[in-house]
Amino acid sequence: MPKSRNDRKKKAVYTPPPSKEKPKVSPRWLVPVMLGSFIVGILWIGVYYIAGSHIPYMQDWHNWNLLIGFSGIILAVILSTRWH
Repeated sequence: MPKSRNDRKKKAVYTPPPSKEKPKVSPRWLVPVMLGSFIVGILWIGVYYIAGSHIPYMQDWHNWNLLIGFSGIILAVILSTRWH
């Protein structure tokens, strides 16, 4: 007599093996450098616009001050992509 479908062995549900990877951890220096470069970049641009005419070296650099400030901000954004 043929066996019914209920008598057949049911397949076990697939469970993937446990992951052996450790969770990624950011280096301890990343967050302070990221926040520091962001703050320094914003402060540099702010000081240039507010008191740039009274600070001798800022008068000489003209729009290079914007490049310096935005470089700090861009560095902070790049570092923030590496934060886990």
